[in-house]
Amino acid sequence: MTSHGKLRKEKGSLAEYELQVKDLRAQLTDQIKILDSQVDVKQQQLSDLSEFLRRRGDIETEYARALDKLTERFTHKTKKKEQWGQSVCQVWSVLLTQTRLESREHAALGDTCCNTLTQRLAHSTEDTHRLHKRSKEVGIQMQDELLKVTSELQTALKTYNQYHTDCLIAEGKLKEAERLEERHTGKSAELGTGQSGGPRRSSVKKMERLMEKRHGRVQETQLQCTKARNDYLLNLAAANAAMNKYYLQDVSTLIDCCDLGFHLSVERVMRCYLASRWRIQKTEEMGIKQLEAAVTSLDQGGDRDGLLQQHDAAFCLPFRFNYHPHEGDQVCEVSAESHVRYELETRFQQLQSRLAAVTLETEEISKTLKATLTALLDTMCDSDCNPSPDVLSSLSHEPPGGSTAPKLTLAKRRANQQDTEIYYFTKVKEFLTSSCLCSKLQAKHDLLQDAIQKGTLIPDLRVRKSRPVSQFCHTLFTTDILSYIQSSGQQIPVVVESCIRFINLHGLHHEGIFRVPGSQREVNLIRDAFERGEDPLSDSECDLDSVAGVLKLYFRGLEPPLFPYNSYTQLLECVQIEGETEKAAQIKAIVSTFPRPLLIVMRYLFAFLNHVSQYSDENMMQPYNLAVCFGPSLLRGIDSDDAVARQPQVNDLIKTMILQHDLIFPSQSELPGPVYEKHMTLEQEYCEPITEEGEGETEHLPSEDEWEAVAMFDYVARSPAELSFKQGELLILHNKASCDWWRGEVGGVKGLIPHKYITVLDGACSQKYLLPHYCTQLLTHINTLLNALNTKLQSFCVCPDRMRVNSDSASLPGRQRGSEGSPSRKPLTSSATRHLSVGYIFVHLLCLLLLLLLQEMISRQMNSVFKELLSRQPPLQPSALTTPATPAPSSSASSSSLPQTAPAAKKVGFGLRGRALWNKKSQQN
Repeated sequence: MTSHGKLRKEKGSLAEYELQVKDLRAQLTDQIKILDSQVDVKQQQLSDLSEFLRRRGDIETEYARALDKLTERFTHKTKKKEQWGQSVCQVWSVLLTQTRLESREHAALGDTCCNTLTQRLAHSTEDTHRLHKRSKEVGIQMQDELLKVTSELQTALKTYNQYHTDCLIAEGKLKEAERLEERHTGKSAELGTGQSGGPRRSSVKKMERLMEKRHGRVQETQLQCTKARNDYLLNLAAANAAMNKYYLQDVSTLIDCCDLGFHLSVERVMRCYLASRWRIQKTEEMGIKQLEAAVTSLDQGGDRDGLLQQHDAAFCLPFRFNYHPHEGDQVCEVSAESHVRYELETRFQQLQSRLAAVTLETEEISKTLKATLTALLDTMCDSDCNPSPDVLSSLSHEPPGGSTAPKLTLAKRRANQQDTEIYYFTKVKEFLTSSCLCSKLQAKHDLLQDAIQKGTLIPDLRVRKSRPVSQFCHTLFTTDILSYIQSSGQQIPVVVESCIRFINLHGLHHEGIFRVPGSQREVNLIRDAFERGEDPLSDSECDLDSVAGVLKLYFRGLEPPLFPYNSYTQLLECVQIEGETEKAAQIKAIVSTFPRPLLIVMRYLFAFLNHVSQYSDENMMQPYNLAVCFGPSLLRGIDSDDAVARQPQVNDLIKTMILQHDLIFPSQSELPGPVYEKHMTLEQEYCEPITEEGEGETEHLPSEDEWEAVAMFDYVARSPAELSFKQGELLILHNKASCDWWRGEVGGVKGLIPHKYITVLDGACSQKYLLPHYCTQLLTHINTLLNALNTKLQSFCVCPDRMRVNSDSASLPGRQRGSEGSPSRKPLTSSATRHLSVGYIFVHLLCLLLLLLLQEMISRQMNSVFKELLSRQPPLQPSALTTPATPAPSSSASSSSLPQTAPAAKKVGFGLRGRALWNKKSQQN
């Protein structure tokens, strides 16, 4: 590459860093603006609350005066009527006393609202402004420190680029000198001994000095380049650590400082108000409780998290600074080569001692900070400055305007509080500075430690669960999905597969999935874990809404989006088609032109969304709601001006693709690749016995070697190792193969039995739960008798002159109208014979009614037993309650161990359902 190309490459790297730093500065400015707006909101809230309490106090005072006048008026009248009876006087006395007490309570409430509570709110307004100002100063200082780190990173990058360029120039000069030496040696060989030895030796010595000088220059520039690269990598690690520390910890601390005591002051004021209202209005207990709940729900941490989530664009952690090697440089880590090893070891020891000292200092500052915070909160909640409800209750029995705290003492307490605040913010600044320095030192310490260990020890060859090395050349989020699939070799990106599996196992029944936002902090943590090559959803408990947010974030950050830009207009034109089938066919014609990797991902995603929509009665996410959540992320145009106007069309298109996904996307036989499975359970290899080193054999049930179980649903085996069985069939269990599979036998055949499809019986109730099996056989015999009786009854109705039997019992279940009569029997004409026939028919009808009654009783007993089976069954996973799916082909390796989906068993009355199941079973028998 020419020098101009190298210069352009260098300028490209520096420009990228400058753009990233520029965005960082804008984001930091937005944070300060948001914090300023928040303090205005809080001050307005305090002002409105103070005005409300003042007006309420005036109203209560006026009401108390009116009650006093009323009491005095009737008290004066009752004194003149001493001739009244004792009972009437007692009634008046109680009534007037109660009115007088009520007047005193209202007067106390008015005085509290106008004086005590409004004064406290005024103090809170002053405190809020002052605390915000000091928090803002600390925040600006921390932002300056962060920008300083980024400036140091840019300087290190420029130095590294300069030294690496010098190294390349020196190597070029060395190669040129080697070519000159080769030409000079060749000319000397051609001349032979014709020339004198003196000039030739002089030329040789001159060339040797030149070569020695060039070699020395190459070694010098290589050493400088290595040092500059190491310094750049160390500054890169420090910058990323500083950013992580600031956005994940410092921002929350600053917001907490802005809100210091605000929530507590409002809570104390409202509790005082509630205590007074509780004494006055006993009949309004429900309203008081509701306000009490609202006051109790004041949560400083929750408000902080809500603020962060509301302004996620300003407070979310930016992407890490990536390492950009210079042209031709293959080293991407700190190298501990022999000529710099001693320097790195010395630097590592210095870092280690410095880190220990800074960590100890930070811990001491943290302890002091906690103690100061406790003292400051105690001062802000002091009983003299902020009266408790108990004090107000004693004031309610005294005349209005009684004894209060002296103003001088109150001013002294306020002054002490401000001194404590100054000391607290000093410690906050020290803690943030020290902890930030600790984070930077820790990052450099870990990087140097890894470099030194790699230089001395044999690399550890343990297999880690991470992405292939080829994936690290592409970021997982905000990337081109086609490039990622090609570099990683994964047909379904790991974040898509892991999030969908997690939601399939835990979130299909979760109300508002994909609509309710998750925690922005947890979303950032899951995203960073995926970027590091980990799978945070494989063995941890995560918030469902946050996992759904990560899935939406992935598709929203794809550039270009999942649907190519050139198909935007064509797909939106399909929305105008009236018929759903024609619309799906046209969409399929357009989608079939997409690259095969995109088709595989789309088929997987829309099959999953269709599965989620099948639980819309529980998760409240119909296909249109899912389209609203995913439409803007999946389908975007190059020009975003008309995105809002075209949003309904995009939603309609995505809704159609969710509903008609099986018609739009090719099947697995047409397009080989991963397909979405509704039942995501353990793979076949995980069905082996679970043993730990040093433990015994596989887990057995503690009481018996063999247990009995009853099949709750039909199951069709999908591999030779599994067993098929029918609902209600008796199973024998030997031991547990895993948490989801048993080893057992059905009809003498041994194999694996899924745990979610059976219920295990204990010895005391096994015979009780086997009742449906024997009742089925009894119902079969009853049906046979019913058919025989029905045939005999029909034989009396063959001839037209014979009395026909019209009964409602002819339409009862199990009866069939016979087609054969008794042609050899002559019709009866005498009256006696007709009476005999009627009696014969009556007996048969009575038998029919008795058998039908017995059948109904047995069916009810079976229903009750089956319902008790379901009640004893442990709660099934969502995948065990979904609609039955068509079994996957036996050639599919991914679905060979997945059980067949169980029938739906929710929100349906069990009586009719159980009866239909058992009648179907009896008909089959």
